[in-house]
Amino acid sequence: MKKQHSIFFLPGIIMVGVALRTPFTTLPTVLTDIASGLHVSVSSLGLLTSLPLIMFALCSSFSARLAKKVGLEKLFTLVLMLLAVGSFIRIFNLPLLYIGTLLIGAAIAVLNVLLPSVIQANQPHRIGLLTTMYVTSMGLSTAIASSIAVPITEASSWKGLVLCLTAICLLAFLVWLPNTSYNHYLVSKDKSSQGNTIWKNKKVWAIIIFGGLQSLLFYTCLTWLPTMAIQAGISNASAGFLASVFNLISLPFSMTIPSLTTRLSPRHRLIMLGLISTSGLIGISMLLLQTNNFICWLVINILIGSAVSALFPYLMVTFSMKTSSPNQTAQLSGLAQTGGYVLAAFGPALFGYSADFFRSWIPAIIILLALTVIMIIALFYVEKSDKIL
Repeated sequence: MKKQHSIFFLPGIIMVGVALRTPFTTLPTVLTDIASGLHVSVSSLGLLTSLPLIMFALCSSFSARLAKKVGLEKLFTLVLMLLAVGSFIRIFNLPLLYIGTLLIGAAIAVLNVLLPSVIQANQPHRIGLLTTMYVTSMGLSTAIASSIAVPITEASSWKGLVLCLTAICLLAFLVWLPNTSYNHYLVSKDKSSQGNTIWKNKKVWAIIIFGGLQSLLFYTCLTWLPTMAIQAGISNASAGFLASVFNLISLPFSMTIPSLTTRLSPRHRLIMLGLISTSGLIGISMLLLQTNNFICWLVINILIGSAVSALFPYLMVTFSMKTSSPNQTAQLSGLAQTGGYVLAAFGPALFGYSADFFRSWIPAIIILLALTVIMIIALFYVEKSDKIL
C-alpha cells in the first residue's frame, strides 16, 4: 500500500467533516418555509429528517465492498460529487427534494463508514489528531449552519439556503479532488474464512451493540428532550436553549476525546469512560423526576449531552485502534454503523409511541435507562479488548 498522501489530505478531511451533517441537519429549522414554498403541509416533510438515517442503515454495509473495487480516495471523490448533486436537485420540487435527500443519505453513509479507514491508510500515526479535526469540524459546522439558516432563508428563500449548502458540498469535493491521485485500495487477506469468523467474534457483536445503542441514545434524546421539557412545564424558548446546550456541549469533547483515547494508558482510559458512563446514567435517571425546574433540565441536558458527545468520537477512534488494517477498519465501521443507524432510525419513533401507549414518559425512560446499562457493559467489553479484528 502506498505511503504517500496529498498535501490536501488534512484540508480534505476537515471539509468532509463539514459536509457530513450540514446538508440535512440544517433544513429542519426552516421546514415551515419549505412547506410554504412547495405548497404542502409541514407534516408531509417529516421524512426529511428520517430518510438520511434510513439510508445510513441501508448503505453502510456496502461501503467496504465499494472501496475494494474503486479505492478509498477515488470513492470519496465520487461520493462527494453525488452529495453535491443530491443537495442541488432539492430546490426544484417535492419529489426531487426527497430523491436528493436519499442521495445525500447514501453519500454520507459511505463517508461515515470509510473515514476511519482513509485516515488509517494515509496517516496511521495521527489517528487521534485527524479524528479530532473531522469530528470538531462536523460539530462546529452543524451548530453554525443551524444558527444562520433562518437569517439566510429570510434574506433570500429556502432555496437560497439549499444553494448555500450545495456550495459547501461542492467546495468539499474540490478540496478533496487532489487526493484522488493517492488512491488506496482495501485488501482482504482471506475472503472465505473472514466473512464466517467475523460473525462468531463476540467483540464484533459488542461493538455493534455499543455503537447501535450509542446512536439510539443520541438521536432519541435529541428528538424528545425538548418535548419532554415543554410537557414538564418548561417554556418553548427555554427548551430551545436547552437543545442548543445539548448540541454545543459536543464541541469540547470532539476536540479532546480522540487524542485522549489514543494517548491515555488503558487504566486511565477506563477511568475516563467510567466518568462518561456515570454522567449518562445520572442524566437519564434524572428524567424520572418529571420536574419543571429549569436548572434540573439544564443539568440533564449537560450530563446526557456530554455522555453521547464523548462516546461518538471514542467510537470513531476505536474503529482504527482495535483493527490491524484499513480493510478491517472499514468492515468493523460498516457493521457497527449499520446496526447503529437501524436503531437510530426507529428508536426515537418507538420511544414516542411508547409514551403515547402508556400515556407517560416513565416506562420509556426506564427502557432507555436499561438500554444505556447494556450499552455501558458492551462499551467496557470493547475497551478491554486489545484488538477486535
